[in-house]
Amino acid sequence: MLTTLIYLFLFIFFMGVFSFIFSYKHLLNMLLSLEFIVLSLFIFLFFYLNFFNFEQYFSMYFLVFSVCEGVLGLSILVSMIRSHGNDYFMNFSFLQC
Repeated sequence: MLTTLIYLFLFIFFMGVFSFIFSYKHLLNMLLSLEFIVLSLFIFLFFYLNFFNFEQYFSMYFLVFSVCEGVLGLSILVSMIRSHGNDYFMNFSFLQC
């Protein structure tokens, strides 16, 4: 039972990693893939802490930092769309900024 859950969490995590690798054209797709990875890590952490009867405060800290990471990514996305008009990485040049 435990090994199947671990394999399921690893499968979900690596599907998020593969979607992150193969969706490099749009910033929004990359942010969604990162949030999927963070969500899979949170679910794994939650079940791990419940299995060993640890306190759940660390999972709340993890959620706070993941929300801050998501807000930072969305603010970068909004500023990029306002300055360049789209979220394509192919049209974005780091030398112009």
